[in-house]
Amino acid sequence: MAFLEGETVYLVDRSGKRTWLRISYDMLKVASLGTVDGSRFRDIDDGSSISIVGKDYFVFRPGALELMESLDRGAQIISPKDAATILLNCDIRSGSTVLEVGAGSGGLTTALLNAVAPAGTVHTLEFKEDNAKLALKNIKRTGLDKCWKYTVGDARDIKVDTVADALIMDMPDPWLALDNLFGNIVSGGRICSYVPNMNQAERIVSALREKGFAEVYALENIQRGLEVHPGGVRPAFEMLGHTGYLIFGRKTQAGK
Repeated sequence: MAFLEGETVYLVDRSGKRTWLRISYDMLKVASLGTVDGSRFRDIDDGSSISIVGKDYFVFRPGALELMESLDRGAQIISPKDAATILLNCDIRSGSTVLEVGAGSGGLTTALLNAVAPAGTVHTLEFKEDNAKLALKNIKRTGLDKCWKYTVGDARDIKVDTVADALIMDMPDPWLALDNLFGNIVSGGRICSYVPNMNQAERIVSALREKGFAEVYALENIQRGLEVHPGGVRPAFEMLGHTGYLIFGRKTQAGK
């Protein structure tokens, strides 16, 4: 499908550098490239090549990964490797309702919205108004903001009417929010807590078990790239190691 006006796309050159722009069929300004005739994007499609100022680019629609990597950053975001694990382990799909605690810069929110759209919703509880506003700015850029709403307040005592298939908590003391948000999860619904330290992981695991959650488990992701060259392949010297611990569980009717 040809690009439409208002779409956010990116150009990628032969070195892999990305340049972002919002499609307009008039003259448009592109960072580092100057003014470009936007009508050139009218009849081209995803993956097309285009030459600008004598340099060749491919033009792509972004997926959730590219959008997460290009957010305006404030608070640290949950990494794509962890976001992917959350989506799978919490069975988040199109039509799901997700209650999220902690918007940050909107990184995980972007991944959640990409998964639940177009029929699902993500309701985010954010303690800081500034974080919520930054997340809103980033999410509007994705075009998925119609599936999102946020409430500013403390997850430990704020009352919301959302009943969710999954509760995702990115906060330092998630065990303190369990009593308040327990009724916002459907029976059989899933929970995920993201914490950076082992003592926090131990406390939330214990709290979930005491609360009657089943299938409680914890894990972390470590990701290493490969250096691939003609005639030689080796692991990269640098790796994306510890970012946080992920704790999962399922709500039971015997929970309390």
